[in-house]
Formats: sequence, C-alpha cells, structure tokens
Amino acid sequence: MNREEAAMNDNAITLLEAVNLALARAMADDPDVVLLGEDIGTNGGVFRATAGLQERFGERRVIDTPLAETMIAGLSVGMATQGMRPVAEIQFMGFIFPAFEHLVAHAARMRARTRGRLSCPMVLRAPFGGGIHAPEHHSESTEALLAHIPGLRVVIPSSPARAYGLLLAAIRCDDPVIFLEPKRIYRASKTLIEDNGQALPLDTCFTLREGSDITLISWGAMISETLDAADRLAAEGVSCEVIDVATLNPIDHATLVASVSKTGRCVIIHEAPRHGGMGAEIAATLGEQARAALLAPPCRVTGHDTLMPYYRNEQLYLPDTDDIVTAVKATMEYVE
Repeated sequence: MNREEAAMNDNAITLLEAVNLALARAMADDPDVVLLGEDIGTNGGVFRATAGLQERFGERRVIDTPLAETMIAGLSVGMATQGMRPVAEIQFMGFIFPAFEHLVAHAARMRARTRGRLSCPMVLRAPFGGGIHAPEHHSESTEALLAHIPGLRVVIPSSPARAYGLLLAAIRCDDPVIFLEPKRIYRASKTLIEDNGQALPLDTCFTLREGSDITLISWGAMISETLDAADRLAAEGVSCEVIDVATLNPIDHATLVASVSKTGRCVIIHEAPRHGGMGAEIAATLGEQARAALLAPPCRVTGHDTLMPYYRNEQLYLPDTDDIVTAVKATMEYVE
C-alpha cells in the first residue's frame, strides 16, 4: 500500500460515522433540523451515532430526552407539524413499541387527515437486528410491522454510502420516515464518502451486482452475506444479480420484477422471522407480476419464527452465507 492509498483508507468512514456525517450536514444546511433522543447529546447516543453534535450545534438542537419513547414520538409529530424537521432516536428497535400510537395513528395519517394542510416531515432512527450478542429486545427485526402502515416510509441502509445518502433524503422528505440502521454492520467496513450533501433516492432498489442466472434480493446487514454468497457462486459458474431493496415501504417492485423477468429465478434473504416477513410480500408480487418468466418458485432464506435467542445461540438464528448458497443451488436445480 502506497502513501496515497493509506491516506484514502484513513479518510474512509464506517456506516455509523456516515450517519453522524449526514446528521451534521443536514443540521448545517437547515436550521429547522433538530435531534432528540435518550442520551444523544452528552453521551452521543448508545452507539455514539450523534457524538460531537451537541457540542457543535448546542443543546437546543440536540436534545437529551427522558427515557420515554412515547414522548419522543409524540414530540416529534408535534414539531414536524409546526414546521420543524425532527430526527428522533429510539435506542433499539425493540423499544419502539410505545411509539406506535403516535407513528401509526398520527404521523402516518397527518397528510390525509388534514387533506394536505399539514405534513409530518420527521425521521425516527433506530438500530435494529441481531449479531452483537445483545438480549432479545436489543436484537429484533420487526420492519414488516412498520412497512405495513400506509403513510410511513421504511428505509434501511446497507453500506456507509447508502447510509449517508438515504438519511439525507429521509430528513428532507416531507413525510415521516422510519430509518432503521443495521447495527451488526455499524463498524463492519469503511467507504470513502464525500460530504457533499447529495442525497440518494428513496423508494428505489439498488442493483449492486449484475447477473443472468438468478436474482438475490435482500436489505440491511444481510446484504453482506448475500454478496459473499454471490462471490462464492460465481466461482462455481452461477451468475447472481444482487439487489438491495433499501426502501421497504413503498417497495420499488418494478426493479425487482425486471430483474426476475431477466433471470427467471430468485432468492429473498432477510433475518426477520419468516412468517409475515417482507420476503413473503416480495415473493407474492413476483408471483403476480413475473409469473410467466419464473422458472422456479421464489425462495426465502430467513430468520426463525421464534424470539431472538441469547448470544450463545444467536448465530444459529441468523441466516449465513452457506444458507444462501444452499438455497440458490436448490432453486437452480428446480425442475417442474
């Protein structure tokens, strides 16, 4: 590695740091952006996603709240309807349930209820998913509950670059966005990111790898294992197209249908429980809209229909690269 390459690596940042960078950029660009949450100011949040922001922007814009998720969500709805752009943090997704009343009954319905007179431009951030040896309330993947609610956008980044661009887009969106951050990959990799304030599009899938034999569909932390599986399968002569869904509500079905219409096969990967998961929704849509092209039924690789186990058994719950490779081979071998 030469000196220039070493300097570039020193400037690369993690997904967690990309979240911090996007928050800082949004606050610098728009004085109506405020942050609120438990311990986000003095301590910089449980994962330090907001580290340094209170010192830079002050206590009035980076607000430490009591341990009260219901209040955090309700306060965010009130701020958003009155012209501010709050970005609230729920420490772990497993603690989001007290906030459902405000998210489902108010934030998601505000534009329709007022016939467009009011909007609700708020973002609710929450780390989610397993893989860090935490208890079950700290390791849940309940994105399907939120994606079922009309009026709520549900966005999940899978890399530092997408975390930066999608969070900026979420903050600038005039409707409420649930921004779920896969904490298992908070510090897993680094990417060079230019802090140029450029957002990435919401409601759009990202094709991470072109392929011709089978489409692999995933989001969040599972993108890492999905790409690893695609690499392994490529060495065995199987060409995988890899798609990061990124926005789970609304889903960019057009990109998924176009890909599966090309390859004829697909495997959908997520760590959330199988029953009622977003993989089932995607599979149903592909069955409806790409039926003529399907050479095999859509296959799902998922977590189990049980609570996330304690850390000694956590890896038995989470899908891995071997699971994906096995599913792909079975799908490739399917003969009707």
